[in-house]
Amino acid sequence: MAKLSMVDEKAPKRVTTRSLQRRRDSGGSISMLTAYDFPTAQLLDQAGIDVLLVGDSLAMVVQGHETTLPVTMDQMIYHAEMVGRAASRAMVVVDLPFPDGQLSIERSICCGARVLKETRCHAVKLEGGAEQASRIEAMVTAGIPVMAHVGLRPQNVFVQGGYQVQRDEAALVKDAVAAERAGAFAVLIECVPESVAEAIHAAVRVPTIGIGAGRATTGQVLVTHDLIGLTSGYTPKFVRTYASIGETIRSAASAFHQAVGDGSFPGPDETFD
Repeated sequence: MAKLSMVDEKAPKRVTTRSLQRRRDSGGSISMLTAYDFPTAQLLDQAGIDVLLVGDSLAMVVQGHETTLPVTMDQMIYHAEMVGRAASRAMVVVDLPFPDGQLSIERSICCGARVLKETRCHAVKLEGGAEQASRIEAMVTAGIPVMAHVGLRPQNVFVQGGYQVQRDEAALVKDAVAAERAGAFAVLIECVPESVAEAIHAAVRVPTIGIGAGRATTGQVLVTHDLIGLTSGYTPKFVRTYASIGETIRSAASAFHQAVGDGSFPGPDETFD
């Protein structure tokens, strides 16, 4: 009688916390992009992106808010469930939104557990470093992988006085080291001078993912809407735009509007006999 296998040998090999650590140890790189829906996540996964982030940035780029603060845990779960189903290879990380990452540790554990139980996602991202060490440790102990987030912290935007480059190297290194010691499997570093990111990278052994942090990190992350030119306003200095999808959509919609107006759509080819 043939043995039954729980592993699909034809399926792409899943990116995990361990494989990310091997990238860091071997001097490899990690690519990471945001995703908020099934078709986008599927395309990014097929493109070979290593990590998909269901970021609370969806409050700004999808919902149209000025900050990340309005998005709720229920909304994060809604989007994460779609992304989790779409990704067959990429690791999927979900932001803990404000204030679920700042209230009681029990609240954060419950929210992290929801991510693992209600979606097919694999980890959460938590803003903060040294002051979040006990929370990170408790969540990891509960079986919830945590990516830490230091530097510019969008959920802390009003305390930090806006979206500004963070330059306190000593404090940022302390944050990253504390997060690593607490059990974080990676550290995301946002909007810091390259020299500061280099110091953070040298101080920890886990993978580092930069956004506006220069070239010293293990990997890089961008908001996909910025990457493809699907934005409606300011584009940060650290973004490289690879496509102009926004203009393509605008042009297509305008052409459709004109065709409906002049009666050329639908034509014979779009009409049933």
